[in-house]
Amino acid sequence: MFNRLKEDIDAVMDRDPAARSRLEVYFLYSGFKAVRAYRRANWFQRHGMKFIARAISQHSRRKTGIEIHPGATIGRGLFIDHGMGVVIGETTEIGDNCTIYQNVTLGGTGKDQGKRHPTLGNNVLIGAGAKVLGPFTVGDNARVAAGAVVLDAVPEGATAVGVPARVVRINGERVPDPKPSKTLDQIHVADPVSMELCRLRGELERLEKKVNELKGQ
Repeated sequence: MFNRLKEDIDAVMDRDPAARSRLEVYFLYSGFKAVRAYRRANWFQRHGMKFIARAISQHSRRKTGIEIHPGATIGRGLFIDHGMGVVIGETTEIGDNCTIYQNVTLGGTGKDQGKRHPTLGNNVLIGAGAKVLGPFTVGDNARVAAGAVVLDAVPEGATAVGVPARVVRINGERVPDPKPSKTLDQIHVADPVSMELCRLRGELERLEKKVNELKGQ
């Protein structure tokens, strides 16, 4: 228990340049407090005392603004920086030495049963405001950019950006865009949602025309 506690404190000291002492981390860092509460709650969860586990989890949520389900599986050295608004779902699995920033959701899409939440490998970084949704794997040493919405697996060593997220780098090498842009216009960028709605409207009109032709016959 004390070794795990030391590892969690060391993770903050190693990765947060603002951390000035271990006492400061222990008493003042909300991310550290949330991880510490999770480890207590998870012990009760694994021993069948789920009500107590959830009570600890909810108490920690009120104090820190970070919600970690006691059923999640979290490895060594997790660092939650700032932390407010972080949500980690029940079937989430997180490897060793991962870093998560504020307003991150490791959640589900609502359409899966059983394993509903993502699996993070070792040394994964999830940027502020990112959403990782679904029962897929984010590989070791991967990076998810701030604000990204990840709906599919991310390979090892990859960097994923955008909404929905796409892989732009793997092990530091840029992934070629299949349709590279020939303009530097940063304003008039196609909206993928609008494009999909237009496609669906065209498909609907085609089907209505077909139905009318069948009625005429």
